[in-house]
Amino acid sequence: MPTGSTSTEEPNVSDSKVWFITGAASGIGTALAKAALADGTPVVATGRDPDAVTRAVGAADSLLAAKLDVTRPDDAEEAVNAALERFGRIDVLVNNAGRSFKGFFEEMTSEQVEQQLATNLLGPMNVTRAVLPVMRQQRSGHVISISSGAGLLGFAYSSLYAASKFGLEGWMGALAQEIEPFGIHTTIVNPGFFRTELIRLVPALWPHQSIDDYAERSAAQRQWWKAQDGQQTGDPAKLAQALLTIAAQDPPPRRFIAGADAIGLAERKIAELQEQIDAYPDLSTSLDLDALETS
Repeated sequence: MPTGSTSTEEPNVSDSKVWFITGAASGIGTALAKAALADGTPVVATGRDPDAVTRAVGAADSLLAAKLDVTRPDDAEEAVNAALERFGRIDVLVNNAGRSFKGFFEEMTSEQVEQQLATNLLGPMNVTRAVLPVMRQQRSGHVISISSGAGLLGFAYSSLYAASKFGLEGWMGALAQEIEPFGIHTTIVNPGFFRTELIRLVPALWPHQSIDDYAERSAAQRQWWKAQDGQQTGDPAKLAQALLTIAAQDPPPRRFIAGADAIGLAERKIAELQEQIDAYPDLSTSLDLDALETS
């Protein structure tokens, strides 16, 4: 039995989708793993510390807690192999693991840039690359990637986070077209503010350097972010149930806007794009090559 298994009994998965969830030791990942297990679904719940995953999710016969640091491709391969050894298939991959660096771009170090992209963009790529051969062989599967409202609009003091989520969305949009012929679906999820530990962890991810010109605004931003902890209106348990619902759809949605606040951001994005289209329509449409003159 693979390391991290919580039971010696092998559940019958013939009629159940097997879920593979990253970042399952806290927040949305924990809520989703619990909801899927309660629904009778086998779950591979992953995290950098499998024991922390088991403590967060709770032991169950149909749970495999597997070690996975998404920034390490070898971890992804090993976790996928463990999932196959235990359950024989992977039907739904949820790229949930993430971090949220906060700070004005100029104050962020190159190391912080690399860490943010490694977790939120390269991490889902690593895990998906390991899972896709399984889904291709099955000729079925569903890749769900958790983006953010910051994947729709960029916000000051979240430039690195927005970059990682915009990158995630571009990659997922293209990936959808590449893997659809194999019967594999994709969904981008844009959550608003949900009451998770993400904001609580932000102070550990502040800028590593300070520039006087930003000091006053940076202090105000830090105060604002600290004040949000415990005030988020979104319920992770309800989001988990919503993800179970959309995963059961045939076909599932390409995008799921999660939360009334996220809908507001999406509507703002649409309005901003339309405003820019309307601002310079003649100039925008005047850029084709002129017809070549013929003698």
